[in-house]
Amino acid sequence: MAEPRGQKCILVTGGSGLVGKAIEKVVDDGERRPDEEWIFASSKDADLTDAAATRALFEKHRPTHVIHLAAMVGGLFRNIKYNLDFWRRNMHINDNVLHSAYDSGVQKVVSCLSTCIFPDKTTYPIDETMIHSGPPHNSNFGYSYAKRMIDVQNRGYFEQHGCRFTAVIPTNVFGPHDNYSIEDGHVLPGLIHKVYLAKRNGTALTVWGTGKPRRQFIYSLDLARLFLWVLREYDEVEPIILSVGEDDEVSIREAAECVVRSMDFKGELLFDTTKSDGQFKKTASNSKLKRYLPDFQFTPFEQAVKETCNWFCSNYAIARK
Repeated sequence: MAEPRGQKCILVTGGSGLVGKAIEKVVDDGERRPDEEWIFASSKDADLTDAAATRALFEKHRPTHVIHLAAMVGGLFRNIKYNLDFWRRNMHINDNVLHSAYDSGVQKVVSCLSTCIFPDKTTYPIDETMIHSGPPHNSNFGYSYAKRMIDVQNRGYFEQHGCRFTAVIPTNVFGPHDNYSIEDGHVLPGLIHKVYLAKRNGTALTVWGTGKPRRQFIYSLDLARLFLWVLREYDEVEPIILSVGEDDEVSIREAAECVVRSMDFKGELLFDTTKSDGQFKKTASNSKLKRYLPDFQFTPFEQAVKETCNWFCSNYAIARK
């Protein structure tokens, strides 16, 4: 006999990715509430760049709530090469998901943005009021502007239709089930893959860039717990930054050294300064989050990196790379 349907049906787009898998794990590990039914949809379930396919997904599951994670994503060098593709695909995905949510009477949508949407020329730390106060970094303007438009649409759906659509802005996310591609992935999973190969092959580890840029990294399982809080408790339409504190920012060199320790790599560490560094820093304020959740405990960076490295080594054959 089928299980009775919960009062809330929560559809997660991009459910097979880094953050989707983390939310699924947190939900399965005891955070699921009795009135909740969770559906984790991936690109195999629907092509969200197609309006009819997106509408059909919503008609099939009839969600009451949506966590919207699906996006075309990539690392620095892929963004530089395909800015137009990042703009077009993400604009289609976001418009289709938000409009299908509106059309089908979804009570709440929580979309996922990125700190790269903030202006390139700005003061630090950046906060939620500064999203639209200047152009983003030129290396990934397509992705950044497409993500910014979610905030614009959320305000539009609220003002015109009273919809409770909001967004979160995580800093650099990492964890199990990431994309560990050296060419197309983000910095930390790319480093983990590079260290794995250097250790296996007995070669030096070469990190792209100077190692000086600084980033705030958030462990995907911490982000997942915060996503559940936003879905259930956060009532603002205005977005909220989900991040560790400014004091927890680390340089790329420090991140690389942490991965080296976690994987017990004994070889040489080199920096290829002919490669681009991207933005030097994107320091974000988590003061709004701390006002709401002053006692939230983030997993220590060293522990989170160690757990992620262990997952990658154990799942090397099936990891995205």
